[in-house]
Amino acid sequence: MTPDRRVLVAVDLGTSAAKVGLVAPDGRLRGFARVPYALLLDGAPGRAEQHADAWWTALGVGVGIAQAQAAVEGPVAPVAICVVGQGPTLVATAADGHALAPAITWLDRRAGEETAAAAAAIGRQGWVVGLLGRARLLARLRPDVVEGAAWLLGAWDHAAFRLTGVAAGALQDPAEAITPAEARAAGLDERIAPPAVRAGTVIGPLRAGPAGELGLPPGLPVVAGANDAIATFLGAGLTEPGQAIDTGGTSGGFGLYVDRPVAAPPLWTGPAPLPGLYYVGGAMAGTGKALDWLAGDVLGGATPLAELLAEAATVPAGAGGLLFLPYLAGERWPLHDPAARGAFVGLTLRHQRAHLVRSVLEAAAFALRHVSAPAVAAGLPFRELRVTGGTAASRTWNQAKADVLGVEVAVPEVAEASVAGAAILAAAGIGLVADERAGIAALVRVAERLAPDPAARAVFDLLAPEYEALHARLAPANTVLGAVEGTLTRPSIGDPVSLP
Repeated sequence: MTPDRRVLVAVDLGTSAAKVGLVAPDGRLRGFARVPYALLLDGAPGRAEQHADAWWTALGVGVGIAQAQAAVEGPVAPVAICVVGQGPTLVATAADGHALAPAITWLDRRAGEETAAAAAAIGRQGWVVGLLGRARLLARLRPDVVEGAAWLLGAWDHAAFRLTGVAAGALQDPAEAITPAEARAAGLDERIAPPAVRAGTVIGPLRAGPAGELGLPPGLPVVAGANDAIATFLGAGLTEPGQAIDTGGTSGGFGLYVDRPVAAPPLWTGPAPLPGLYYVGGAMAGTGKALDWLAGDVLGGATPLAELLAEAATVPAGAGGLLFLPYLAGERWPLHDPAARGAFVGLTLRHQRAHLVRSVLEAAAFALRHVSAPAVAAGLPFRELRVTGGTAASRTWNQAKADVLGVEVAVPEVAEASVAGAAILAAAGIGLVADERAGIAALVRVAERLAPDPAARAVFDLLAPEYEALHARLAPANTVLGAVEGTLTRPSIGDPVSLP
């Protein structure tokens, strides 16, 4: 039998790195690369920008690495490419596809007033309003850039435009797109509203020039992407109510599938990628980045992360009476406080670095519990958490999440679920599978399941209320500390430490 050489080129433009996977139609990862780039935090307080050209460079490097890995088993034949990614992140894009200024990322905290004004002007909330707010911020800071831009695009739309020359605003539901009238109402040019397309549909063919730069065949179908959270829902294999996801990544996030629309403030809520299902949840700001920060910036990166995780595994639940608040970039859900700050609480001379690492792992689990609390309080079923991203590679971390949340944790075979989700969108877009549900059935499998440990669960039930109360207790001090920080400059964050 002739081997199936087909692969889907699946790309996630994350906050810290581009992830590129070559995914076979059966879900096998034939090649994978993670190529980091810098996050620019220097200058004005709250700034978090990124060079979009660095995304393109990383994409080319990643495709080359993934193809070299795949070639060990034999040649591959790409059949489609789909790019998903971070957001709301705004790129002022020239007619030739190049960025005219650094992208204003979702992590940027300067657009709060502009976003609130945009929401008031158009009378609705939602993810796309974040793009409006960032566009207003850019218009205030760099009116020359906005004036010279052909399009103002999100991260994956910018990549797709560069691949195809077609400007499109890809969304799970095109009805949620910003209309030209809404753009004008928000005081912006209509270029903030490129034509809307549904995620998982073909935008156009890969142009010869970009194909040569990336080492891909010209004419390859380019399929519309989506926010990395939506892609992760797909790639993790969520198909039923009661299943939830830890989106992993730099920020972290929680999403729970339900069988009907629900009013669940203060959580996000909306239609899931699969018909007939909905989600409630919220995104954090830096729970995934916190371990990179500790291992790299604080501990100097001298000790391999695998060794730090092994040390943390020897520390019992509760980290020896140490709590960590992972608010290193402020916090989104459930606090909605860009001024929130991180903290180790309870330090003593008995604590060693293993305790610090353990408390950072547990903090990510506490954050998931904190975000999910309104859904649990509302009686929504929650029976399984699927972990994804680099954090899913740590069994200790996975077990801590099972213990803190009190639910079974499932680990997909392809932990980079955003990449698997991009592959599912690509497969559906070209008709390789009938739809996204069929894509999940074909491409996603679970590698391991972890049940909660009752003894550890009891410890975490004791500590969780203290974790959730600490932000309010520290808020007065954070106000003063934030004022002091405003007089300083911060370095850029470059290559984060990756899980093994």
